[in-house]
Amino acid sequence: MSRLGELLISEKLITRDQLQEALAYQKAHGGRLGSCMVRLNFVSEESLTSTLSRQYGIASINLTYFEPDADIIKVIPRDIAYKYQVVPLSRESTTLQVAMSDPNNVAVLDELKFITNLNIEPLVAAESQLRTAVEKAYGTTHEAELKRVYQNLGSNTDPSNVEVMEEEEEEVDVQSLERESEEAPIVRLVNLILLDSVKRGASDIHIEPYERELRVRFRVDGVLETVMNPPLKLRDALTSRIKIMSRLDISEKRLPQDGRIKMRMKISGKMKELDFRVSSLPTLFGEKVVLRLLDKENLRFDMRKLGFEAESLRRFENAIAKPFGMVLVTGPTGSGKTNTLYSAISQLNKPDTNIMTAEDPVEFNLPGINQVNMKEQIGLNFAAALRSFLRQDPNIILLGEIRDFETAEIAIKAALTGHLVLSTLHTNDAPGTVSRLMNMGIEPFLVATSVNLICSQRLARRICKDCKQEVKMPRQALIDIGYTPEEAETTIIYKGAGCATCNQSGYKGRVGLYEVMEMTDELREAIILGVTGMELKRKALSSGMVSLRRSGLTKIKEGITTIEEVVRETVK
Repeated sequence: MSRLGELLISEKLITRDQLQEALAYQKAHGGRLGSCMVRLNFVSEESLTSTLSRQYGIASINLTYFEPDADIIKVIPRDIAYKYQVVPLSRESTTLQVAMSDPNNVAVLDELKFITNLNIEPLVAAESQLRTAVEKAYGTTHEAELKRVYQNLGSNTDPSNVEVMEEEEEEVDVQSLERESEEAPIVRLVNLILLDSVKRGASDIHIEPYERELRVRFRVDGVLETVMNPPLKLRDALTSRIKIMSRLDISEKRLPQDGRIKMRMKISGKMKELDFRVSSLPTLFGEKVVLRLLDKENLRFDMRKLGFEAESLRRFENAIAKPFGMVLVTGPTGSGKTNTLYSAISQLNKPDTNIMTAEDPVEFNLPGINQVNMKEQIGLNFAAALRSFLRQDPNIILLGEIRDFETAEIAIKAALTGHLVLSTLHTNDAPGTVSRLMNMGIEPFLVATSVNLICSQRLARRICKDCKQEVKMPRQALIDIGYTPEEAETTIIYKGAGCATCNQSGYKGRVGLYEVMEMTDELREAIILGVTGMELKRKALSSGMVSLRRSGLTKIKEGITTIEEVVRETVK
């Protein structure tokens, strides 16, 4: 900005040597030329402001006695005001007066116009006065920064009732990060986020940094919702606090890390122990942290309450009651497969039965069951664990997932040699699981003889009971989603209107949709003959299998869920 320098020289406020020295200082330390001259005591702030005002033909303002107007301050977000050192002063119709030190910065003016949707009228102000005015208007401490966050979480939230269990102090390389992350406001903010996630019934917490904002989202009933946007400057301290709690390396920001937080929380006067599974991932603008909430109280071990239709439940219980064979539960991530398997082994957990599980990772500790956590980095994978299990005299084996041919082969051999094997696969429906196993390299006759039952499942959101109401639906629309004309005449459709209980979403909680394919002699013969997946599905349906869509239609008819949820989760 040599034009400013020449202007100051022409007004005999600085010499040419001082201008050259200021330019060299600017190159070494950065910042605007005017600020550098003030720092070098070549010119006073008042003289600089007056010169800038004349140069741009823009009025200047003295902010010494500035008193912020709460309504006007809200127009420009706090992080923007701090980032660009600007203060909104007044508003006339569609024009906003803003004090700034460099009124020629077109990029800042454009961004302010975009954010506020108003025309911006800049006024020149001294930098030191702007700093004071911004702090006066928006607050100076972390407590002030987090005030809005606390209000979002509700007045009943008391972060002092949260205690981290078994947390070990560690030596870390980045001492400044550790210091920041241990400051009281950061500790309280993290506690508040964790506490509020439990109160809202969230399954996951996402803390996501972007170029100009920090976003915190909760996954409630399978759907993500934004709950707060803390100031961007808290990004590193927030991430470091969570990493320290989960005993991760805060100096490592280039690689993904996984950890766990075990906490004791006081909620509604009752102490709860909770586990959070923590995953950090380097992204373009910092580390994204996802915490999976593992709340034992949310586990339902009563299989009758999971959402099985009566006939489907009878078939499933018959299959897990057999002394050997394989039972597979399939579906996408987050469809409740773990809950179904835990419910099954809890039902089978008796003093005379040896149950062993291989999980990645172990989500819940179940008394009386031998659980093994996978550690791929040292060679402890599902295949290696399964081989060891067979030397441990097991009755029942639970495998977290069948991912490859080696694991599938050992699991099938275990199922054929007197063990009951329970596991999961990522497939779209029950009949498709047979094709998936054969694609892995398993012979059709081995699949046919080892598998007792395949259960495919999804989770659909339940209609909120407090705002449930009947809605009119065209008869043809019901026929289009799978109802018979006769069913369409008698089916009553319900929907949630939205209330405080369900946070205006119309949904509260989730219910399972199940497709249970029991292996009959006819199906085994079809698999050995190599029929297509479509033909296998037709045979399964003719033998009494309830499809995922039919399971959903039953839940709609019972007033448990909505058409939108069933259509979203299933195909006709």
